[in-house]
Amino acid sequence: MNVFDLPAEARFDPRRHVENILGRAGEGDVTVACWEPGQTSPYHCHPNATEIYFCFEGGGTMRTPEREVEVRPGCFVVHPRGELHEYANGPARSLLFRVRYGADMTTRIRSWDGNPEWLARPEDRAYFAEP
Repeated sequence: MNVFDLPAEARFDPRRHVENILGRAGEGDVTVACWEPGQTSPYHCHPNATEIYFCFEGGGTMRTPEREVEVRPGCFVVHPRGELHEYANGPARSLLFRVRYGADMTTRIRSWDGNPEWLARPEDRAYFAEP
């Protein structure tokens, strides 16, 4: 059994969101993702892993190519393997509890509007290239 106190595990950075991996179990991991107001994640997917976010406090907007939903305390979002998604934090600090599982945790990043220093990796450009 693993027990975690999310507020005690929170780590914040004014430059970008922080994903503090709390533990690993089987083919997955559990994380507290910490967001300052206005921070965004990369627009990304995990081709071989499912990702689940539970909003503990704060909130923002989760976007996929098909939908945009408000994320608020008590809500959770499930991204099946390969679903492109992006999180934009709202006006308050947020804590999201994340569970990710799958045989391969590789992340493929399509873009990252909230990070002007981000440069696409060749393997990500190839993954998202149109045939």
